[in-house]
Amino acid sequence: MKRYFNIALAGTALVAGLALAPNFARAQDRKDAPVTYHDKKNNDDHQWNGQEDKAYGVYQKDNHRKPVEFSKLKASDQQNYWNWRHQHSDTLLKIDIR
Repeated sequence: MKRYFNIALAGTALVAGLALAPNFARAQDRKDAPVTYHDKKNNDDHQWNGQEDKAYGVYQKDNHRKPVEFSKLKASDQQNYWNWRHQHSDTLLKIDIR
């Protein structure tokens, strides 16, 4: 009887492990997914990627700003960036699109 109990317990642990694995994988995917920001004034969404990172670097330099991670800026400062960004395309900033 003890043998059957151990087999059942091991089987339950295996099934539980398989059930949790997809959730863990999805959590990993979310961490790697690009972040999207909403531009209230222009009512559009911007996906943060390498190009946006380069453009933000140009914005910081042109506006004499200290290097601060975009996600840590106040909402008003983020909106100022989006306003600037709508006037400065990747072509104008000479950012390679790959």
